[in-house]
Amino acid sequence: MSKKTWVVNLKPEECQGLLDLTKSGKLAARKFKRIHILLQANDGAHDQAIASSLHIGLSTVARTRRRFVEGGVEHALTEDHRPGGKLKLDDKHEAFLIATACSAPPDGRKRWTMQLLADRLVEIKLVTRSQTRQCGAHSKKHTEALEKGRMVHPDGWLRLRLAHGGCARLVCRAA
Repeated sequence: MSKKTWVVNLKPEECQGLLDLTKSGKLAARKFKRIHILLQANDGAHDQAIASSLHIGLSTVARTRRRFVEGGVEHALTEDHRPGGKLKLDDKHEAFLIATACSAPPDGRKRWTMQLLADRLVEIKLVTRSQTRQCGAHSKKHTEALEKGRMVHPDGWLRLRLAHGGCARLVCRAA
C-alpha cells in the first residue's frame, strides 16, 4: 500500500477547537462530518475505516484531507462556492413572463398556471420547450410582482399551480 499523500497533523489547540465545535450543537451535518474526518485522520485511522464509521464515501475523506493540507482547518471545514447553472431567460423574457403572469388569465381560467405561462412563452417563440423549466425559477424570484388571485392561491401561502391544478411549490408571501 502506498504512503498517504495528504497527512493530517492537528495541533493540540486545533483538536480542542474542533471538539468544542462538535459540542456547540449548531453545526451543519457536512461540517460535523468533516470535523470527525479530521479528528479520526489525526488519530491515524485509514480512509476506509473513517468512511465506514461515518457512513460517507472514500472521496469525501480524501477531499477533506487534501483541503486540510492545502489550506488548514477552516479551509477543510468550509465548501467552495457553487455557482449553479445560468438561467435561460434574459431580462426581456423575464419581464414578459412577469407581465404575462400579472395580466388577466386565459378564458375559462381563474389564474395563470406554470404550464400555461410556459406554453405562452413557447407559443410566441420567446423560448423553446426545453427552456420552459426555468419559468418557475423566475416567477418564484418575483412573487411580489404577481397579483394575488391571478397565479397564486389567495390564502396565507402563495401556491404556484400546475396545469392539472396541483401545487407546484409553496412560496412565502411577499410583505
